[in-house]
Amino acid sequence: MWDSRNVLVTGGASFIGSHLVDSLLKKGAIVKVADDFSSGKLSNLEYPLKKDSSNTWSHNSLSVFQGDLKDKSFTKAVLKDVEVVFHLAALHGGRGYIHTHPAQCCTNMILDQLVFEEAQKAEVDRICFASSACVYPAHLQEETGSNYLLKEEDADPFVRDKALADLEYGWAKLMGEMALKAYHRQYGMKTSSVRIFTAYGPRENETHAIIALIAKAYIKMDPYIIWGTGKQDRNFTYVQDIVDFLIRAAEKIEDGTPINAGRDDRITIDQAADIIFDIAGWKPKKIVHDLSKPEGVASRAADLTKARKIIGEPKVSYREGFKKTIEWYFTSKNREEVKSKLDTLLIER
Repeated sequence: MWDSRNVLVTGGASFIGSHLVDSLLKKGAIVKVADDFSSGKLSNLEYPLKKDSSNTWSHNSLSVFQGDLKDKSFTKAVLKDVEVVFHLAALHGGRGYIHTHPAQCCTNMILDQLVFEEAQKAEVDRICFASSACVYPAHLQEETGSNYLLKEEDADPFVRDKALADLEYGWAKLMGEMALKAYHRQYGMKTSSVRIFTAYGPRENETHAIIALIAKAYIKMDPYIIWGTGKQDRNFTYVQDIVDFLIRAAEKIEDGTPINAGRDDRITIDQAADIIFDIAGWKPKKIVHDLSKPEGVASRAADLTKARKIIGEPKVSYREGFKKTIEWYFTSKNREEVKSKLDTLLIER
């Protein structure tokens, strides 16, 4: 399906986007990246890119365009001759960012609708949308130690009591899903929405929990500060598993039906920190839980009943994924720089 296919990845220089670009290129796709570099980095695309006179970077089957997708002329230009769109571009971050930047998160609704509209006009064959577990109602995730698994039907903008997304970021994602189903129904566009659960891995920033925990271990923070009680749990999912979910969803789902991309097992933040200490070979003398900081919902994991039938399940274990991420972080960062900027890094993209 992907050999010589013209594909656009919005946000393709970002954390998940850059890994997706890697996989698509390996499958033989001709890939365009559209990114404003607000959080993405050209260095995430580890290719010998050369810049031309039109401010485009390219290497073999990869082209990178810098611009704002809320600029209609830019969006229209990058969609030219595109067959498939993976729409990952968004203003987002971890709990610290979405808690402190509600207005910025709302602008995602503008960006999403413009991309969808211009894609339809350009006669794009299909769109795969990076949605989020934040579409799910918080009341289903309020019990510490819960064993409830979030099902796709738990979030639906047209069903009473099932439209109660997590903060502005979650509402924007839910509205994006709704729009894609409408584009399929009205225009026949092939669409899919992938609800990403707590992705982590190399190239991610410190606004997200696992990288934040790793960063604190890297600088040997002691007392070591954990946001919230530490008892809140998540189904942290390694980035390559998320990328595989996205590609298979684009291949197999055409009617906008949302699908979970995550794990159905979970660990607490305290347990995640212990695994990190063990792999890093260092442990603080004292751990402090800062209850004044945002910690998100109490418990979150995905029901994978539908995913297993359509797009598969994750392959990378917690320990394997943490080890790969720690190795990347410890070898690519400067300890003194991280130490001096950590307070800002935890809440800014």
